[in-house]
Amino acid sequence: METCSEYIKNAFPTIDDDLKQYVEGVLQNGADDFEDSEEVYEAVGEVLQEVASDKTEEDIRNICNDLLTMLQPNKSKASNGSIKTLNAPVHLANMIDNNDSGIDDVKSIWMMKRDETLKVDAKKLEKAEAKLQGKQDRRTKETKTVAAPKLETATASQVTSKKESKLEAKGNNRTQDIRIENFDVAYGDRVLLLGADLTLAYGRRYGLVGRNGLGKSTLLRMISGGQLRIPSHISILHVEQEVVGDDTLAIDSVLQCDTVREELLKKEKDISAAINAGSQDPELNSQLSEVYVQLQNIEADKAPAKASIILNGLGFTSEMQQRPTKTFSGGWRMRLALARALFSRPDLLLLDEPTNMLDIKAIIWLENYLQNWPTTLLVVSHDRNFLDTVPTDILHLHSQRIEAYRGNYEQFEKTKTEKLKNQQREYDAQMQQRQHVQEFIDRFRYNANRAALVQSKIKMLEKLPELKPIVKETEVVLKLPDTEPLSPPILQLNEVCFRYSPSDRYIFTDVNLGATMESRICIVGDNGAGKTTILKIIMGILSPVQGMRHVHRNLKFGYFSQHHVDQLNMNLNSVELLQQAYPGKPIEEYRRQLGSFGVSGDLALQGIASLSGGQKSRVAFAQMCMGRPNFLVLDEPTNHLDIETIEALGKAIKKYTGGVILVSHDERLIRMVCNELWICGNGSVKSIEGGFDEYRKIVEQELEAAANAK
Repeated sequence: METCSEYIKNAFPTIDDDLKQYVEGVLQNGADDFEDSEEVYEAVGEVLQEVASDKTEEDIRNICNDLLTMLQPNKSKASNGSIKTLNAPVHLANMIDNNDSGIDDVKSIWMMKRDETLKVDAKKLEKAEAKLQGKQDRRTKETKTVAAPKLETATASQVTSKKESKLEAKGNNRTQDIRIENFDVAYGDRVLLLGADLTLAYGRRYGLVGRNGLGKSTLLRMISGGQLRIPSHISILHVEQEVVGDDTLAIDSVLQCDTVREELLKKEKDISAAINAGSQDPELNSQLSEVYVQLQNIEADKAPAKASIILNGLGFTSEMQQRPTKTFSGGWRMRLALARALFSRPDLLLLDEPTNMLDIKAIIWLENYLQNWPTTLLVVSHDRNFLDTVPTDILHLHSQRIEAYRGNYEQFEKTKTEKLKNQQREYDAQMQQRQHVQEFIDRFRYNANRAALVQSKIKMLEKLPELKPIVKETEVVLKLPDTEPLSPPILQLNEVCFRYSPSDRYIFTDVNLGATMESRICIVGDNGAGKTTILKIIMGILSPVQGMRHVHRNLKFGYFSQHHVDQLNMNLNSVELLQQAYPGKPIEEYRRQLGSFGVSGDLALQGIASLSGGQKSRVAFAQMCMGRPNFLVLDEPTNHLDIETIEALGKAIKKYTGGVILVSHDERLIRMVCNELWICGNGSVKSIEGGFDEYRKIVEQELEAAANAK
């Protein structure tokens, strides 16, 4: 490790000793286990990036590659040419004949002449080699014909009535309801919506649901971007991009959304400054009085308290509200964007997976807050509990159209199931009637006495409405790898304490927890409480400052986190991605692996950049499981997955024969699979009795206490 130590010191001259010792410890502990430089980067890359602002991510990856070479010199030598591959067959018999040494000792068993009758027939050998070459050529051709990535864009077209166009042109269209009729949306060559209609009544809350990749997020972008036209007087806010980080305080960032208040305050400040400067303009006092009246009418003095309540509900403490936006991570800036939207109250609020960035406490607060939302809300969500609590209506996107249902998601499921049953009964009845009438026609077609009756039956068949067979959505099935049982103990944390540096506070102390191959553990807690940190200690990515971590020698972790989805190579397609991660396997095996996670057919050959968030998650799952782990560590696995896939994931976890620890805020998944709950917070990680019901009760009590304190 001396070479590594010197290399780190030279590459990072500003690194402090404690951090350097920490990096060296991680490298030393994992020296034999690192498969490639990517694993070295995952272990120490983020830490090294923090102490080297002058280096790019590519620089850090190159350094990690050099460190791997130092840690595993034997692998490096082997790859530098000590193993040679012959480019032509070697005929040992000729070697014997040409051996002039005459020393019998040299002619070992490998240099003795063989019986000629044992030789392989030359023609058969030639035929076999030709067959093998043909197979290799086909495989190479199949690999090369994988579609090149193509980044496509979404387009929309819409038919508007002359009446609405005239009203819009005259400025007389004051309706608050939104009607988008007969519109199409396409993504590249793929049609997502065809001749669809969408009606949003003012004051109602709509949940937009449907399978991954059908165009829900695209539809929201088409509305907010103006490609689908709505009355110009209706204000729209789409929470999609995080707030830009600058010196603006978090609370001020929210208050600035109220442009009317901001303009009045600026006007009040300018007039007051003019009066204080000695201006003799008699109009200034009356203008100032008018501004004060307007500020009073909009209750401007209550705005800071209102903004603070929203920020607090989304997890911002009083201290955090006074921090500049540039000090927050991307996830917290997305929360700020949501807070700004809730504060400004547009006529139409568009939310795309708002619960992805929130912990359970913030989700419960948001559910309660949106139940009293005064304007129109259109939200895409796959959180089943959220969809049961917030929407007044469900919009179901399927088969290139949108169907509206009254009620929440539970009511939608019941209504949809009953509707499909009725449609199937109607279809079956008509098919039976058609068959009966057709049999009569076929039987008496050439009977002159029944000719008139046959003709009337033929006309009757022609007038029957054409009913199409009911096409049910295919059931989503996910298949996790089979595992071999391991004898306990499997995983144990004893008296574990952790902090990132001696100057930091302890994130948690005295952690005593264990897991088995039957474990289905969910870790819950506020954002920033250390959930991801405890996962990394469990996997050995981070080492405890105090205490011990014991794992079975044959335990193989499979780690899924949202940043793995974001870091997929967008220039490849799914098959190429697996080829790169696990080279040397037949194409069929990669496609079979992707197919077990619902990425099949042309989808597997589609560029990853063009996949939806849920489809990218499935690809990341397929990549993780191809390594055949026997213990899964899942950090927010449901983000971007549709409801059916979350349900399938829950079933797959229940069938899985290895252990599972997951961090999730999806209440339905937690209730479905978890038999143990760990709460992370207040400097500890503890298992609680009573499961999720007990935890939800604790959270609701905390929210109630916070509301009363306000």
